[in-house]
Amino acid sequence: MSGFTCVKFMMVVFNLIVLLMGACLTATGTWAIVGGTEFLRVIVPFMTDYLKHANVSVLFIIMGSIMVMMGLLGCCGAQKESKCLLITFFSIFVIVWVTQVSAGAAVFNLSRSTEITIRDWAKPQLKHQYGKPNAFTKLWNSTMTTLRCCGFSNYTDFSESYYYQQNQPLYPPTCCALPPSYPCVEKNAAFSHMMGCYKKIVTLVTRNLHIFAAIALGVAFLELLMMGFSVYLYCCLYDKDISK
Repeated sequence: MSGFTCVKFMMVVFNLIVLLMGACLTATGTWAIVGGTEFLRVIVPFMTDYLKHANVSVLFIIMGSIMVMMGLLGCCGAQKESKCLLITFFSIFVIVWVTQVSAGAAVFNLSRSTEITIRDWAKPQLKHQYGKPNAFTKLWNSTMTTLRCCGFSNYTDFSESYYYQQNQPLYPPTCCALPPSYPCVEKNAAFSHMMGCYKKIVTLVTRNLHIFAAIALGVAFLELLMMGFSVYLYCCLYDKDISK
C-alpha cells in the first residue's frame, strides 16, 4: 500500500469517527430540546440565569452539526480526491483548533470567577430550596451521598435554611460522619468536619487531572494529524496535476 493510499484510508476512517460523534452530539441536543428541558435545568449549575445566556441543547446541536460537516468534508475530500474539499477542510479545522485552544485558556483563567458564580447560585438555593420535594433536593442529596460531602462549603450552608427550620435542630444526615443512631445536630456536624461538595469535586478533578490532560492532548494530536493528512493529500494531488 502506497503512502498516499494509506493516508487516504486513515483520513476516511478518522473522519467517519468524527461524523458519528457529531451525530450523537446532535441527537443528544435534539433530545434535550424535545424531552429533556427539565433535566437540563437541574444539571446546569446556573439555573435560569445561566439559561438566559446559553442554551446547552442548542450548543450541543451546533457543535454536533459542525462535527458532522467536518466529517463529511474530510471523508468526501479524501475519497473523491478533491483539492477544493481538502483545503476547505484544512482551513475550517485550523479555525476550530485555534478556537478550542483559546476557549481552553479562557476557562483556565476564569476558574476563580466560576467558583464565585457557582457559590453565589448554590448557597441561596440551599437556603431556600433544599428540603422541598423538588428536583433540586433530589440532585443535591444524590451528590452529597455519592461524594460524601456536605453543602457547598460545609454544614453551615444549611444553618437557618428551609431544611433546618423544618427539621430543627437537625442538619442533613450526610453532614455527619457519625453512625445513624447519633442525631446530626450542629455539634456533631462541626465535629465531623465533612468537606464541602465544591472542594470535594475540585479534589477529585485535580486527582484525575492527568486523565483530562491526556484526553485533551490526544484530541489535539488527532486534530493536528487530520490537518496534516489533508495537507499531505492536497500536495500529492497538486503534484499529480502538475505532472500531467
